[in-house]
Amino acid sequence: MAQDEVVEGEKDDGIAVPIRRRGPAKQDEQARKRGVLIVVGMVGLGGLLAGVFLTQMKDSAVYSKPVDELVAQKTKFAGRPVRAEGNLVHGTLVKRDQPCEYRFTITKNGVDVPVRFAQCVVPDTFRDVAGMDVGVTVEGELRADNSFEATNVLAKCPSKYEMKERATKGEQMPHAQVDGT
Repeated sequence: MAQDEVVEGEKDDGIAVPIRRRGPAKQDEQARKRGVLIVVGMVGLGGLLAGVFLTQMKDSAVYSKPVDELVAQKTKFAGRPVRAEGNLVHGTLVKRDQPCEYRFTITKNGVDVPVRFAQCVVPDTFRDVAGMDVGVTVEGELRADNSFEATNVLAKCPSKYEMKERATKGEQMPHAQVDGT
């Protein structure tokens, strides 16, 4: 710890009165303590904000799982918004006009999940094309009976290289108009 500096001050009746001044070392120590307190406060505030943010994010997070994993862990994801990934099971795509909805089944590793999508519009690439696997991602909620209520449907396009190869064999693109769908 730094010592105070004693200097000669004003004279009173000819006698010097000592005055104590804080030395530079004492001022530096106080400034360092103040700086440490500011840093600790900022880190604490940052931690608090991060905790609040992460807590709020946990409630609104959307998990993405292949359908086989989703069904295997359904108690963990029940009542939460999730994305399920799989392939369209050929022959299951059905569109109803009244009420307007699509029903189909997606599969992954031998686990099938029936899907209901209660809207009239799906992506152009979402077609049941014989001999072609259509990758599908649905967003929504897994129900207790292992069915899925979708709020959004995303179809993955086959790679451009696969499409070129199929086109040379005379096959039609999956997004081309298909009668009845």
